[in-house]
Amino acid sequence: MRIGLRILLGYFLIVALAALLLGQVFLREVKPGVRQAMEDTLVDTANVLAELATDDFLAGRMDDGPFATRVRALAGRDIGAGIWGFEKRASSYRVTVADARGIVVFDSAGRDVGADHSRWNDVYLTLRGRYGARSTREDPADDSSSVMYVAAPIRDGARIAGVLTVSKPNRAMAPFIARSEGVILRWGLVLLGTALVVGLFAAWWLSRQLGGLRRYADAVTAGERALPPRSAGEFGDLGRALQTMRERLEDRRYVERYVHTLTHELKSPLAAIRGSAELLESPLPEADRRRFAANIGAQSERMAMMIDRLLALAAVEHRQRIEAPVPVDLAAVAREVAEAVAPRLRAFGVELALEADEPLPAPAGDAFLLRQALENLVDNAIAFSARGGRVAVALRDRGDTVGIEVSDEGPGVPDYALDRVFERFYSLPRPDDAGRSSGIGLTFVAEVAQLHGGRAWLRNRDAGGALAGIELPAA
Repeated sequence: MRIGLRILLGYFLIVALAALLLGQVFLREVKPGVRQAMEDTLVDTANVLAELATDDFLAGRMDDGPFATRVRALAGRDIGAGIWGFEKRASSYRVTVADARGIVVFDSAGRDVGADHSRWNDVYLTLRGRYGARSTREDPADDSSSVMYVAAPIRDGARIAGVLTVSKPNRAMAPFIARSEGVILRWGLVLLGTALVVGLFAAWWLSRQLGGLRRYADAVTAGERALPPRSAGEFGDLGRALQTMRERLEDRRYVERYVHTLTHELKSPLAAIRGSAELLESPLPEADRRRFAANIGAQSERMAMMIDRLLALAAVEHRQRIEAPVPVDLAAVAREVAEAVAPRLRAFGVELALEADEPLPAPAGDAFLLRQALENLVDNAIAFSARGGRVAVALRDRGDTVGIEVSDEGPGVPDYALDRVFERFYSLPRPDDAGRSSGIGLTFVAEVAQLHGGRAWLRNRDAGGALAGIELPAA
């Protein structure tokens, strides 16, 4: 079976099953949904009428008072309403009132006065202070004869003195339910027809694109001269990628460039180590021997540091999450950073102040990465501070988050650069013509923050200088 036909059959099967499932769900939910809406209306109506009937009921004139008169008059009213294409001429409500024993004292239909309704759920539950409702068939064998009853209490102060029940036949909603089901069925058929047309087109288009790529691959395998097919979208990208791969594999330049990129940075230290090792094989004065041995150690350390930095950078850039997060004591991390930057503080003549809220939550994460990120922020603050300035590190508890803030008293960040400071390789000239940074420190900070589910930010202080920080989830 061709791939286009398989795609068409699979696509149409999925769409048909989805349409069938949704259709069944909609059809099964239409009737309950309409009845739920009707019940909600009956609840409001019952409670309104219960309030209106309270005075007549407590006065003992429930069957011949003004309330009863008005309710009975409703049967002769011509409503004359048009509801979404359906004409409504008469009310289908029935109102009954039962006393505290459950005996009916008023029935707008005049059928059940004196009957005992105390065992019906609408009356039984309402007399006990609960929500009372029921749906009962007038003809036990006919589901369409069901009537919904909703009751509301008639109160005498805090005491429930009686129950007013409003009922409405469910068949009053039948026209609306039938129309909704018909609309769903019609649109379901339209959906299936549209899905079939779309599926045919998609299967033809995919088959055509894949067929062109297959013919191109066959021609390349046979060693023929061939151009990639004209394709759109991802298929066009795939064709161009295959063409590029073919060119690079044919002349081997791709492999040469790849190896050159990997080995370029290691050539110099390896050459220095080899030269020193060759010289050490011959007799040398002690001073020269020590110098060449030290050179081997220095170049080995340079290679190890280079590899470590490459691995650390790759680990941060490509990690999707922290595999084993642990609670991090940020105050301890800040103290470690303060010790690490102490020589730079003395060299620049800058003072460092630490401040932390108590108690401070311990966010889950990687202490090493957070320490490196904070050290980058502090290094930046020191580099942009004037001699005799002050750098402050503050740890803040903000409820759901923990804030790490580093402020300085330097010149601040120009407005045009505020939106770009976290871009890779973007840097600003440092004070006193001290050059520029590598432009990756703040990028590293932002990536560490994102890896911990937080964010990095930077803004200028009103009093001068810059304020940078990391916001981390507290838990």
